[in-house]
Amino acid sequence: MSEVTNILERAEHQDRPDARYYIEVVFDEFIELYGDRVYGDDPSLVGGIARLAGRPVTVLAQLRGHTLEQRIRCNFSMTMPEGYRKAVRLMRQAEKFHRPVVCLVDTLGAYPGREAEQRGQSSAIAACLAAMLGLRTSIVSILIGNGGSGGALALCLADRVAI
Repeated sequence: MSEVTNILERAEHQDRPDARYYIEVVFDEFIELYGDRVYGDDPSLVGGIARLAGRPVTVLAQLRGHTLEQRIRCNFSMTMPEGYRKAVRLMRQAEKFHRPVVCLVDTLGAYPGREAEQRGQSSAIAACLAAMLGLRTSIVSILIGNGGSGGALALCLADRVAI
């Protein structure tokens, strides 16, 4: 079996850890923040402030869930415009307070539904990319699972990307 096949099989494995697991074991004192201040909150993208090795950081993480109920709630890891706008809001806050940003990426892609397009899916992704390009703080993105389409790219325009 090739290394690429092995990596893809691990990314698709149903029992692999998700972003909530990594937040619990890697970071201390995680405080979740909600909402995009425009429409609402997207449960497929969790964001907040935590400590990493004693230093405050901003964490942005795409959730996929383990049970069918969790996956439905998280749109099967497909982030809505509200999630990308929340990410931009928290990245700007991180820049203001000189906190590095850590992104945990795990998505099949941005949510492709009509309601997402009506609420500005493509412009929300573009704003997220633009924010990451201009951010004056460090950004590290870690692919912890799937990394499909612009939905993943919106959180991977970083100083360092790891798999």
